[in-house]
Amino acid sequence: MSPALYLIRHPRTQLAPDLCHGRLDVPLAEPVAAAAARIRAQLPPDFQHWPLFASPSRRCWQLAAALHPRPQAEARLMEMNFGEWEGQRWPAIGAAALDDWARAPADFIPPGGESARMVEARVLTFLRTLPPVTTVVCVTHGGILRLLAARQQQLPPERWCDLRFDYEAVLRLDVARLGL
Repeated sequence: MSPALYLIRHPRTQLAPDLCHGRLDVPLAEPVAAAAARIRAQLPPDFQHWPLFASPSRRCWQLAAALHPRPQAEARLMEMNFGEWEGQRWPAIGAAALDDWARAPADFIPPGGESARMVEARVLTFLRTLPPVTTVVCVTHGGILRLLAARQQQLPPERWCDLRFDYEAVLRLDVARLGL
């Protein structure tokens, strides 16, 4: 059996759902212990023997620390940087800008931010540094789960946003099928 990559999306945050946030560091909506218990039940019993890497964002790091005795912070697992859009309500960003993004979802760069392809490149760079025979757990963000699941499914960029992952989702990917 090929090494696996377990991706875990952080728990729900306190932010309003209509607020643009990627790098914005926001608190969790509930104490992390309950979320950690729910997630632990979805993982193999020996997962604590595998390396666990986490985005340093508070919403990921708190979960990682509750799940694993030795989590390692990894900045390349951070969510997309939306630049000047961070913290703004989606309607305030404007329909024209959002339409531009919708026309080129992989390549559009919000002012002062990064594109989805840029995010994908930094995450893949990180994954390529991992030993090829090791199963790894990563606590990260919905955008990262979306990009890697799309890559494994060989979806074109215009379909990346079709993928949705709930808070606390656990996704198991086959490292060999990621084409690293």
